[in-house]
Formats: sequence, C-alpha cells, structure tokens
Amino acid sequence: MMMTRTKTLTMKSKTHSGSAQRANSRSARRRAREFALQGVYAWLLRAEEGNQEAGAIDAHIRDDEEFPEADATWFKTLLHGVLAEAPGLRERFVPYIDRPLAELSPIEHGILLIGSFELIHHVEVPYKVAINEAVELAKSFGGTDGFKFVNGVLDKLAADVRTAEVGAAAARRSSP
Repeated sequence: MMMTRTKTLTMKSKTHSGSAQRANSRSARRRAREFALQGVYAWLLRAEEGNQEAGAIDAHIRDDEEFPEADATWFKTLLHGVLAEAPGLRERFVPYIDRPLAELSPIEHGILLIGSFELIHHVEVPYKVAINEAVELAKSFGGTDGFKFVNGVLDKLAADVRTAEVGAAAARRSSP
C-alpha cells in the first residue's frame, strides 16, 4: 500500500510543479517536504505513533529513484521531527480546525503536522514560507479546497506561535 501511494504522490506532484524551475535549493526543499508528507501519510495510515517506525519509513522513502532530488537533511528533520512530536503538534493546531481530528483526511492531517512542525520548531523558516509550502502540498496532494483549510489553520497557528513575526508583517502591510 505504501509503495503504491508513494508513487502516486510523486507522479501527481510532478503534474502540478509547472514548467518554471525554481532555484535548486528551494526545489530540493520542496521535494523533501513532499517525501516527508509521503512518510507521515504512511505512518498515519498505520496509526502507529512513536519514533520506532520513523527509521523504516525513512529507509523505504529513500529507496525512491527520485529521492536524490530532495534535500535529504531537511527530509530527515521533518519526518523524524513530526513523528516524534505529533501529539504536541496536534495540541497546537486542533484549536483552529473546524471539525474533529478524526474527520481530517490523512493528507490534510499530515500537511498540518508538517506545517505546524516548521512553524513551531524552525523559526529560521519564515512563517509565510512554511504556510505557503504547506498550501502547495495541499494543492498538489489534497482535496479540491483542502489548501484553503490548511492555509486558514496554519495562519491562525502562526499568529499564536510567531506573534512578533506575524505582527511585524502586518505592520509593514498597513504602513503607507
């Protein structure tokens, strides 16, 4: 099941990447996020929590022929970090969702975990970048309007966990 879905996610992401090629480091990070989403998705489908499965999922995904296009360090940071921190990440974003957690699709759930992890644990990633990357994942892999949901939830979380950064951005927008 995981291998089939992994290939499907990879192929679908290519159809949404557009013809313009971004800088190599950025596309490598985006690919890392895509592969991390595949791993989190597989983990969620197995309903296994805990870091014990992270190594097996990591190894399986690294076998993908397209993995060398990804930033391997960022992939590992995201996958292992999300799996280790999932309960705490959920506690942070659940107040902002409009439905029970069990009703989220595994894709939306995985994207929210990854986006929350970046917002909370990686302040070196600008909050707008973390949200935009999550929205792009949702556009590529999620349901029709899933990206709007992901954007709304992570925007509210960012206002909570990155108060100064979000406030400074709002002040810049409102100044003449």
